[in-house]
Amino acid sequence: MKEIEHNSNSSIVRPVPWSQSAIVPLQPQKEKIISGWERLVAQAQTINQMAAELEAEILELKAMVSAIDSQINYLQGNRKPRRSICKYLTISVPWVRQKSDESLILTTRKVDLFRAEREAALLAQKLRQQSKRKKMATQRHRTIRFI
Repeated sequence: MKEIEHNSNSSIVRPVPWSQSAIVPLQPQKEKIISGWERLVAQAQTINQMAAELEAEILELKAMVSAIDSQINYLQGNRKPRRSICKYLTISVPWVRQKSDESLILTTRKVDLFRAEREAALLAQKLRQQSKRKKMATQRHRTIRFI
């Protein structure tokens, strides 16, 4: 039988004392944590951007429904206006917010379908009030001249 020679360069695994062979837990590298956080924040921003786009598309749908409703009512002439072709319920879109402690919350944000109508009504009311004040001021000014 031939004897196997062992030298220090051989690839034979030598037993290591137990105290030296314990597995060291992996420590996350700081760069990986920062990179992960940046990706997380970017993903949250993407979700919020998509939610804003979805809200805009929903509002566009509502504008289209309104235009079609107006056309149908116009074609019906003096008859009683018919109900809308669309019914609106409360809706919301996903939204990611960041708390003061920098933790993130995945939640929803309500879509206000009638904000534009309220703003238009408020603006119309302000304009009517301004017009009324101007008319009254003009009348007072004319009355004072003739006295």
